[in-house]
Order: sequence, then structure tokens, then C-alpha cells
Amino acid sequence: MSSATQTQTEQVTALRFHKRGDLRLEQLDALPCGPDDVRVKVAYSGICGTDVTEYVGGPIFPPQEGHFNPYTGVSLPIVMGHEFSGVICEVGSNVNHLKVDQTVVISPAYDHRHYGTEFCEPCKNERFNICDASATIGLNAPGGGFCNKTVVKAMNCIPLPPNVSLKAAALIEPLAIARHCITTSGFKKGQSVLICGAGPIGLAILLLLRVLGAYKVIVTEVLDSRIGQARSFGADVVMNPIKAEETLGMSAAEAVLGHVKGGVDIAYDCIGFQSTLDLSIASVRPAGMIFNVAIHKKPLSLNLNDLSMKEKKLMGGICFFREDFEVVIGMLAEGNLNAEQMITSIIPLSNIIKGGFEELLHNREAHVKILIKP
Repeated sequence: MSSATQTQTEQVTALRFHKRGDLRLEQLDALPCGPDDVRVKVAYSGICGTDVTEYVGGPIFPPQEGHFNPYTGVSLPIVMGHEFSGVICEVGSNVNHLKVDQTVVISPAYDHRHYGTEFCEPCKNERFNICDASATIGLNAPGGGFCNKTVVKAMNCIPLPPNVSLKAAALIEPLAIARHCITTSGFKKGQSVLICGAGPIGLAILLLLRVLGAYKVIVTEVLDSRIGQARSFGADVVMNPIKAEETLGMSAAEAVLGHVKGGVDIAYDCIGFQSTLDLSIASVRPAGMIFNVAIHKKPLSLNLNDLSMKEKKLMGGICFFREDFEVVIGMLAEGNLNAEQMITSIIPLSNIIKGGFEELLHNREAHVKILIKP
């Protein structure tokens, strides 16, 4: 069906962020489907920690009230949701590689390819994840997935094989972030790893490392429920670093070194606290890698001698490439990756504020990923 036949009066149900603490489930006019767009009937969408942070502390990524994003033109209120899958129900006149009824996952990233403007240096080098003008669907770009239907750029749609469920597909975006971190860190099969933090991204890294052939994976976590989740997801060792002295008679770093002589090859800090940075540095072998996954709320202290004296490396990563989506989709299609174990609740769109956002605010430790089904 072409955009010309789309009924102009069609209404969609969507969750919009208006301002801090103000989310509203509203009836809106359907967006037009332009020549390079597709209309997607949303199947499942996941609530991300970033979404909850915007709810209680935003706008952070969305433009401030009365302003608009200079690249995407988005202004408040904005339809949220950037982890979602669905079925194409309309294609624009210029779209030839996608078709109606095709199942897709949405890559939410925007860069200079979307704007038709001169590429920045990262984009010229195909490092689109660190574009100078990056934006994200559902935060500061149009087409958010907390709705029953949305319109996105065709280039943001990645087709799914028939044996990859739409439910699992809604988890591909956080898994793509995890895969990007693993690849960027230089991980190789047979290496040992420490993961600080068993939140959604930490557990996603754990799941992928099991598929990719990590020799030993140690996870540190302070919440009992997430300690249990890390064990069920396949961690070889799970410990509470705060209680290590009490229960093990040694520091957390000493405990890690007790499990992997000389230290782990790579430590992924998915928390971003001073304590987790210090633990990561202390737990890595000489010439090993400390990889920052977390988005930090405040600056941390770092003694560079701790790196230099043992030639340890410290780096970070952000977002993903399309390749990361495609590799994760391949793992799901081959049956090697059980992503659906990340799902702890599925709720209707009508209950997204109370059963989703408020639930994560007040009962975060009980969940890995809440999915919304319109």
C-alpha cells in the first residue's frame, strides 16, 4: 500500500514524554509515510534504563522544552521507545528492498546518512555510531516504538528470518550494544572475563560471551535477584563484592584472582561506580583490557600508574553498527542464543506507565527486561 492511500484521519495510541515526571498515553494522528519511510505495526517494545532515567530526570537526550533537535527537528512532547520489533504495513514509494507483512527489528540510530548533509569525520570513516550529529528514535528522533503503529526510515529496518520471533527481536538492540562492546574490546574465544553488574546490558554481555566461547566468566552484583539471574544465564562465578570480605575472607579483587590466576583478560564495567572501576583495574591481568560500558553520572578518579606500570588498557564503547544487529540475528536464527530468558514481564501498552515505568522505578531488581505489547 502506498502512502497516498493511507487514511489521513487514522489514529494511533502512543506514549509521549512531555516533561520530567510527565508521561501520557495519547491518541495521535498517524504520521505520514514518506517516500523513504515504512509504516510498522509494533509487535513488542522494551523499556530501557534510559527511558526510565528520562522519566525521572529528563529531558536529557530529548530537546529542552521550547527547543527542537537541529538535525531531526523533533521537539517535546516525543513518542518514546527505541527497542522494538514489528511488521511492515506500508512502504514508501522509493522503498524497494522491504515489503508489506515483512517482520523487522528497528535500529534506532540516526546519523548524517539520514540528514542528507555533509558527513562528519566519523561518518566518513563509517564510524556511524559516534557521528557528531547522532540521534536516537524515541529520544530525539521521530518514530518511537511505544505505540501501536509508527513510521521510521526504511534504512532503520532490518529484516528478520522466519524463525526469529518478534518477541526475541525486541531484545536485539541491547544485545547489539553488548556485541559491539565485546567486539570493540578485542575479546577472543577462550579468554576469561569479569563483568561488573548484572543489569540488562551486563546480562546481555554474559549471554553473548557464552555463545562466543569465553573460558570463564565472573560476575559481580549486589542485588540478590540479579545474582540469581547471572547464575541462570551461565556465569561460572557470581559474587557480591560488598560481602566478599565477610563471606570469602578476602577482597573482591583477591577473589577474582583466586579464580583466574594472574587476572582476567577483560573486565567490563557495566555499573560506572568508583568501586567497579577500581575492581576492574585490579582484576585484569598485565596487558589486559578494562572496558567501560556504563554511562557515568559523575567523574571518577583514576591513577594512571595503575595502567602504565602493567600496560593495562582502558577504553569504552557506545551504541552499535548494523553488523552487530545482523550478527545477533544470526545467533538467534541458529538457535545459539536464548534471548527470551531476558524477558521478565510482558504488559499491554495501556499499562505502560504503572506496570512498566513505575514498576521499574520501585521494583527494578525483579526485572531484566519488561516488554510492551500494543
